Amino acid sequence: MKGAKKYPLASERYPRARYRRVAIGHPEVEIRREADGTIYMHAREALAPLPERLLERLLHWAVERPQQTFAAARDEHGEWRRISYAQMLDNTRRIAQNLLGYGLSAERPLLILSGNDLEHLQLAFGALYAGIPYCPVSPAYSLLSKDLAKLRHIVDLLKPGLVFATDAGPFCRAIETVIGADVSLVFERGEVSGRSHRIFAELLVAPDCGEADAAFAATDGDTIAKFLFTSGSTRLPKAVPTTQRMLCANQQMLLQTFPEFAREPPVLVDWLPWNHTFGGSHNLGIVLYNGGSFYIDGGRPTPQGFAETLCNLEEISPTAYLTVPRGWEELVGALEQNAQLRERFFARIRLFFFAAAGLSQDIWDRLDHLAEAHCGERIRMMAGLGMTEAAPSCTFTTGPVSVAGYVGLPAPGCEVKLVPQDGKLEARYRGPNLMQGYWRSPEQNIEAFDEEGFYCSGDALRLVDEANPQLGLMFDGRLAEDFKLSSGVFINVGPLRTSAVLMGSRYVQDVVVLAPERPALALLVFPRMAECRLLSELGEQASDAQVLASEPVRAWFSEWLRQINSESTGSASYITWAALAEEGPSLDRGEITDKGSLNQRAILNARASLINRLYLEEDMLKVRGS
Repeated sequence: MKGAKKYPLASERYPRARYRRVAIGHPEVEIRREADGTIYMHAREALAPLPERLLERLLHWAVERPQQTFAAARDEHGEWRRISYAQMLDNTRRIAQNLLGYGLSAERPLLILSGNDLEHLQLAFGALYAGIPYCPVSPAYSLLSKDLAKLRHIVDLLKPGLVFATDAGPFCRAIETVIGADVSLVFERGEVSGRSHRIFAELLVAPDCGEADAAFAATDGDTIAKFLFTSGSTRLPKAVPTTQRMLCANQQMLLQTFPEFAREPPVLVDWLPWNHTFGGSHNLGIVLYNGGSFYIDGGRPTPQGFAETLCNLEEISPTAYLTVPRGWEELVGALEQNAQLRERFFARIRLFFFAAAGLSQDIWDRLDHLAEAHCGERIRMMAGLGMTEAAPSCTFTTGPVSVAGYVGLPAPGCEVKLVPQDGKLEARYRGPNLMQGYWRSPEQNIEAFDEEGFYCSGDALRLVDEANPQLGLMFDGRLAEDFKLSSGVFINVGPLRTSAVLMGSRYVQDVVVLAPERPALALLVFPRMAECRLLSELGEQASDAQVLASEPVRAWFSEWLRQINSESTGSASYITWAALAEEGPSLDRGEITDKGSLNQRAILNARASLINRLYLEEDMLKVRGS
């Protein structure tokens, strides 16, 4: 198509690069165009037959690899505490037998308040075996929230019959405030004053598991496995009933796309929270489905929390590493400095994967350089597009394009429908991995699906090349985030925001594009304060405001704006100024999820008065690009 932007193919971008051999599917797509501009796409490769239930894979590996480590976590002495496949199955059946005594169901599910650990995992598997839905709740809703509004919303919506926390102590306030006295409690340790409870170890005692086995046999693909809550981008979090079929379909999609997982049992070292679909359905499921080993990483990709991740990676060599871009940023810096870490990390690695946000080209290039220097070859970096409602995968980047924003091709079994909406193409999905509707939300379900049963994601996609749909799809922003300036100029927020963050990733955590009905574009910047403090050379005694107002920091951000504007094509992409936010995003105001992603619309609403002052030239921390 004349004048169309040409995106680089991987073979063109890295013509002499040699990649580690890895089994990756290369699906082709069928495409149909309608007269109104609607486009239908699906992979030509059909989805293979699915297990009826996800834990059928646990039964299989407990026979095939009974003594192999399935899951492991550090104990209080720093040693790895391991659970084999055979032990996991035995504990799962015993826990299921005891859970049946609580009278739990989809109307009275199990609620898990605490984060990733072996008790959480065993209890979740026990619920799956018994056919009882469970809900892993973000610990931040109990521990960091001041008003407990999101936790209260979840409890009111699900009406749990049993609540679990590994350690009762940190969750006392939440339980006393939100959890009714009629709800049963289980803890691994600790207590809540005035409330009776059972100890987790008691659930492992069951001389006869016949009822549990019968309950498992009675489950099928339509059985709700768990409730996962969305991040609440525009409203309170919505409950997604995730069925056995959704989980199994997503894992089969992954296996057909990455057959490498079947060639060598995957070993993952993973920190991602199980209350999110990336960590709890995608990554944990990869290990279970393919008979691998899952090492629970208690670290976090922060300057304070990453030391534990590095300690784990210096002991355990993963076969694949899957994390968010912030995790890759922390890891690349550590790999560049630590030869022992490089030796362990690259020993068995076959595949890299990122999700949840864009990965900067600088980090990507540094990772490629490290791999080439250490291994003599590069490791393939994969990504995709997914969501809680799809358990989570819809597309994978197995196509030939290599560029930020590329989301690839439809996964086997998932249909993609692109519908013209306000000058863009909204992505809609249908398949066995998609939910049938939000829990107890009839009004939202009317909006969520179109007349053909496709889930309306609110994401915009576009073809890489109109003339060659086999190249796949590009992310084109969120429809709800786009707006017009007062001049009537339409602003495509997604690509603008992604470009700004990737270009400034060294000191920029995230940005909000400002603002609807204003005369010009601007950015509210959430900076990486630790890195900015080092740049300022002011030391720990300086306040955040002093750091952000320092000359080195202001000079760097001014140059960043100049670089952004050097690629501008007009008022739809020219940034007049940027303001550096001293106050971070608030969980209680819905400005941020517990995995760190920003809610653009909530920030615009919550900080309307600040934004107004910024446009009136009343803030001292603005910077301008030349």
